[in-house]
Amino acid sequence: MTDPADREADEVGADEVGADGGPGDADEDRPGSGESWRERRRTPPGPTAPGERPGPPRDAAGYRAAPSPVALGTSSVFPDTVAGSFDIAQELGYDGMEVIVTVDPASQDTAAIERVASRHALTVESVHAPTLLLTQTVWSLDPWEKLRRSAEMAQVLGAPVVVVHPPFRWQKEYASRFGEGIAELGDAFGVTFAVENLYPWRVAGRTIQAYEPSHDPTGSAYPALTLDVSHASAAGSDCLAMARAMGDRLAHVHLTDGSGGTRDEHLLPGRGTQPVAELLRHLAAEEFAGAVVLEVSTTRAPDRAARVAWLAEALAFAREHLVAPVTAGWTVTRDGVATVCGGADRLSGTASRRSASRRSVGAGDDVRNGPTPTPTT
Repeated sequence: MTDPADREADEVGADEVGADGGPGDADEDRPGSGESWRERRRTPPGPTAPGERPGPPRDAAGYRAAPSPVALGTSSVFPDTVAGSFDIAQELGYDGMEVIVTVDPASQDTAAIERVASRHALTVESVHAPTLLLTQTVWSLDPWEKLRRSAEMAQVLGAPVVVVHPPFRWQKEYASRFGEGIAELGDAFGVTFAVENLYPWRVAGRTIQAYEPSHDPTGSAYPALTLDVSHASAAGSDCLAMARAMGDRLAHVHLTDGSGGTRDEHLLPGRGTQPVAELLRHLAAEEFAGAVVLEVSTTRAPDRAARVAWLAEALAFAREHLVAPVTAGWTVTRDGVATVCGGADRLSGTASRRSASRRSVGAGDDVRNGPTPTPTT
């Protein structure tokens, strides 16, 4: 029988070491304790100063983009460095970063990450807690200390979300009060713990349920969830159906893809069989305000230029599809005259505030696709 640790690369995927596949492979002030995860989102900054790089478009030409920042996960550049991930994100025009805490000491150094984020003028949208098998010794053997350190890092970096995996089944005491514990830590540090969907382990032809109570948190009572598309694929699930089932509890998205097999592939979005474009359009239609984080594997990139080109493709895909059509409606004046209304004027006050642009649209940008980054070649 295969040791469960032997399938660690499958579980980790791009979260830590990257799956064995490139594109196309088929292998502020702290919030109060009563706030929901949506209320804990930071208010996006206003338009950019003159000369700054434009970001994703907002209401224009019959389309509106979701108010979601499109961020890059630090592991998406593996085997490049954490600092290298910030370099590439800034070069391509990503809105922010997810810091994925791994065995790499650089990913554990809050002060160093704060400096590199400031130097690159990039926000940290989320911190991924070290809750994988390969990260069991990171920071502490105590899972609660890992989560405390993750929340502390998020607080210092200004990240509103901490991504966390469900407990392993053998972590009985930790699992018994997991929901209560992450709620307490979230209140203490002013962050939201968003529990991520995983998938069954398959060992020697057998399926093993390694997580408590399940690899799929959709049916749980957790108030905030992370949807990972590659994990949904490896579990044989449909990411769009999962997003709909999660409803308002969906707080965070790991944008990637999978071919429908049992491996955790972390393909570029659009290179697998998951309805990723439809998922993004659904998020835009629902005015989703959480971060959409590109968490893909680029381990097979032959060089930095290829890695940058792949990540540019992933960003362009996200911005192309993270939009929804604005449907016209009717209003009646006091004189009884019916007039059509549409566009940004139809957005509710809440949605309009959430849709405040992180960056202005540059002249000549395609209003639906956003500015297309030019890969370094």
